[in-house]
Amino acid sequence: MTLTKFSPVIEVCAFSLESCLAAEKGGAKRIELCAAMYEGGTTPSAGLISLAKQQTSIEIHAMIRPRGGDFCYADDEIEVMKADIQVVKSLGCDGIVLGVLQKDGRVNIAQTKELVELAKPLQVTFHRAIDMARDYFEALEDIIEAGCHRILTSGQKNTVMEGIEDLTELVKRADGRIQIMAGSGVNVQNAQTLASTGVNALHLTGKSSRDSEMVFRKEGIAMGGLSEVPEYDIVYSDADKIRAVVDLL
Repeated sequence: MTLTKFSPVIEVCAFSLESCLAAEKGGAKRIELCAAMYEGGTTPSAGLISLAKQQTSIEIHAMIRPRGGDFCYADDEIEVMKADIQVVKSLGCDGIVLGVLQKDGRVNIAQTKELVELAKPLQVTFHRAIDMARDYFEALEDIIEAGCHRILTSGQKNTVMEGIEDLTELVKRADGRIQIMAGSGVNVQNAQTLASTGVNALHLTGKSSRDSEMVFRKEGIAMGGLSEVPEYDIVYSDADKIRAVVDLL
């Protein structure tokens, strides 16, 4: 009997149209489309979603996050999220990505359920807000109860290799009831190790950067107010880095 090798789906986190095109060229099967890289991802613009849908043929899942910071949202922010879900549905997205916590660090099941229902028939990924929850394994059960299809996690650590022990246990406890996707620091060096945990997907950026084409450069000012964020550094997803992971698996 021939055994079928299981290969996790490769998802690319993209912040630009250029990166969406690179994701498809590199062999990824899915894109998580975001804005605001340095805030961990917020809802992308309608224009970016529209062009990404027009110019690629793989799945696009849009981030639904009204701001950076924590994942405990006021009522008006939840209304913004609802409106954004309607917009991304109208633009033909295949799924959405979100995460909502209560003040006490538990998953907000009621709000998540409401957003999941609104998103139907789109798939819903609960993002790394789970890594900020007070109880990782309690959050797993709450996310399943809320009706999400997938969890993106780094195993409660800054990078997924640091969190691989908890990630492995999460896969075991999920027991096929929900998909588990590993993200944060995924690359060609660790992809096979992460795949061996039994995760359904690997989430990466395939990040590279290049210098801006600007000749004139204003010194002593930072547009985001953070001097450590390079003003003249263009970050993008590299198709070759993505392809290296795809081919490895």
